[in-house]
Amino acid sequence: MRTGSEPATARSALRARLWLSVWGVAWAIFGTAVFALVGRPGWAAACGVLWLVATVDLVMILRHIRQGPHYQPGRDVPPYSPADTRPPRSRRPPQHGHP
Repeated sequence: MRTGSEPATARSALRARLWLSVWGVAWAIFGTAVFALVGRPGWAAACGVLWLVATVDLVMILRHIRQGPHYQPGRDVPPYSPADTRPPRSRRPPQHGHP
């Protein structure tokens, strides 16, 4: 159900992003080391830049996790305002006042 407030109440799977970022950092370190050892400085530099980007992302994710529930609400907080549970008012058809 869309409420129109999705950008303000959007959630992110921070723990999943954390582990994907750790995985990216590990591979970037590995790539940087391997390409440096085999004499490919261009590829080593590219992996080094990727390593830097993944590390900055990892730091931001950890910061957001540490900010706590005011940044990332818990499972008991719905991502949107609860729907109005009242039944809809019935509309009467328009009455035409023909003489």
